[in-house]
Amino acid sequence: MNLVTGATGHIGNVLIRKLLERGEKVRALVWQGEDTTSIRGLPVEQVEGDVLDPSSLEAALKGIENVYHLAGIISIMPGKPPFVWKVNVDGTRNVLEAARRARVRRLVYTSSIHAIARAPHGTEMDESLGFDADNPYGEYDRSKAAASLAVQHAALADLDAVIVCPTGVIGPYDFRGSEMGEVIRGAAEAKPMFYVEGAYDFVDVRDVADGLIAAAGRGRRGESYILGGHKISVRYMLETVREVTGKAFSSIKIPFSLAEFAAKFMPWYYLRTKARPRFTPYSLEVLQSNADISHRKAERELGFKPRPVIETIADTVRWFFENRRARAEI
Repeated sequence: MNLVTGATGHIGNVLIRKLLERGEKVRALVWQGEDTTSIRGLPVEQVEGDVLDPSSLEAALKGIENVYHLAGIISIMPGKPPFVWKVNVDGTRNVLEAARRARVRRLVYTSSIHAIARAPHGTEMDESLGFDADNPYGEYDRSKAAASLAVQHAALADLDAVIVCPTGVIGPYDFRGSEMGEVIRGAAEAKPMFYVEGAYDFVDVRDVADGLIAAAGRGRRGESYILGGHKISVRYMLETVREVTGKAFSSIKIPFSLAEFAAKFMPWYYLRTKARPRFTPYSLEVLQSNADISHRKAERELGFKPRPVIETIADTVRWFFENRRARAEI
């Protein structure tokens, strides 16, 4: 039996689908009252729980062999957004302790490429850079790094644990609309698109799920594995959507200096309107950061092989059009 925390998220719901395809049993940990549209109709055991409630974790872990810990809060806002550290770090420590007590076979923790120390342009990024809990770029990055270090410490002690670090995740089954998923959807619907020149490494969510399963079976205890895909620019992504759909739309490049100035005021706007943050100084920093990221270790040890990005974008566009009603319910 496998336990998946963060089960209703983008990676979580795809991981569940992959496990079920393999004939494995899955228990999904969901918050009380959480929208479960993304796993609706799947033959999984749903249990209510919270990574901040150790007693609920103890119950959820009964009879579990493998734990896939994905629950966390993503934030691109400046400062210290509420619950980011508490859920990402304290919640992970609670899961580690519960897994140790339950004597699970293996725990696979989904960290992030942003947890790894930044490297300057011209330097290839890989796992040897280590996790940087003091990096200056954002509370999310620091929290994921601190949680990853806690997993490494547990692996050195008495828990069989492995860490995976996905890059920018895109792909189908994006029920809640990830940051780049919304860019792809907007372009697919031929909406005018404004963009800033920049690039990053993007990986298919289905390949990430395969990498998680491979880490559970083949990963080395205490090791971390970058699950990356392909370095592409935002402009290339938009042009690929145009090629896939055959629809014309306006794509307007915003000068970086103007975007940088405007981004300073956007966090205030998001806090005031309670709109979902999409354009902040952090998101600009990511697009301008070093995206020369190696996933050779995962290829070598896990058999990880990311698919072509055009396949990912085409499947994502198709999924958005086929599942408009399901997404509208969330």
